[in-house]
Amino acid sequence: MELGYFAMPSHPPERGLKAGHDWDLQVLRWLDELGYAEAWIGEHHTAPWEPHPSPDLLVAQALLQTKRIRIGPGGFLLPYHHPAELANRVAMLDHLSEGRLMFGVAASGLPSDWAMFNVDGMSGQNREMTREALDIILRLWSDEPSFEYQGKYWTVSKPEEMYGFLRPHIKPLQRPHPPIGVAGLSKNSDTLKMAGEHGFLPLSLNLNPAYVGTHWQAVEEGAKRSGRKPHRRDWRMVREVFVADTDEEAWKLSVGGMMGRMMREYFLPLLANFGFLEYLKHDPSVPDSDVTPEYCARHNWLIGSPATVAEKLERVYRDVDGFGGLLVFGFDYGENPEAWHKSLRLLAEEVGPRIKHLTPD
Repeated sequence: MELGYFAMPSHPPERGLKAGHDWDLQVLRWLDELGYAEAWIGEHHTAPWEPHPSPDLLVAQALLQTKRIRIGPGGFLLPYHHPAELANRVAMLDHLSEGRLMFGVAASGLPSDWAMFNVDGMSGQNREMTREALDIILRLWSDEPSFEYQGKYWTVSKPEEMYGFLRPHIKPLQRPHPPIGVAGLSKNSDTLKMAGEHGFLPLSLNLNPAYVGTHWQAVEEGAKRSGRKPHRRDWRMVREVFVADTDEEAWKLSVGGMMGRMMREYFLPLLANFGFLEYLKHDPSVPDSDVTPEYCARHNWLIGSPATVAEKLERVYRDVDGFGGLLVFGFDYGENPEAWHKSLRLLAEEVGPRIKHLTPD
């Protein structure tokens, strides 16, 4: 099992945008030094707790400050970008990365973002736009010499050569394209069906394992549409993780630290407004009011000493029949950076060896 990182990126609203950006860069440097395999950076436009609207700016800087780790947006919100412009920008970034870039895509799930960009997410328009945009991007990166795409949302041309020297020429360094990741949250996620259909990397966001199990079913359902065979080694799972010397210390630093605060003030209320708290419950009869950071720490989070976290991680792995990558859900511990760095180090150096035998097909 490989270790990676998934950053929304999350920062408390009082954190300045530059200070939050600098924290994310510091964490990415740590991840590279500790041997983490990959990191994904999210995009949001109207959430003060998720304040970064341009993950490629962070990715571009991080690539200059790291040596080995693969980095990518996790993901670009495709309804909010012209696909031809994004295709060229991502291709250029792949060259700057010298092949370390990953390309995450998402449909966008915040109603406030939908409102800003006049996208009707309630009807599923955001998912339609995502599929159409990705289709255009992949065709622009292909060897198809020229085409005109007349879509529902975009009309894009790949023109033939003009005047003997003007032509579309920008393609990714990695051929046919960088690894594409698709994040999914809801039960039987449509975006994860798309991942299975196209052979993309499925990323399951942090839910109760009982619901995450349906995510692999969605991947398999999508794969059947195109006759593909999905591999569990490609499946990444995002989890809240905090490792300390003892279980008691890990509880104090997670529930009593920024992880608990962010969940209490933002993420759990957000999921409650979406009707998604059920995805965090170990039993459907649990009242919504009981789904607190303390409840999540007991039932969903991977927190504790290295031995405890390894045991919990193996239990999740067995519950869902295997996955290939653990992505640590990122939090801003800028006021206690040593604790977050130590947690990342213990996960890599103490938990990692304990889970080496977890190798899915």
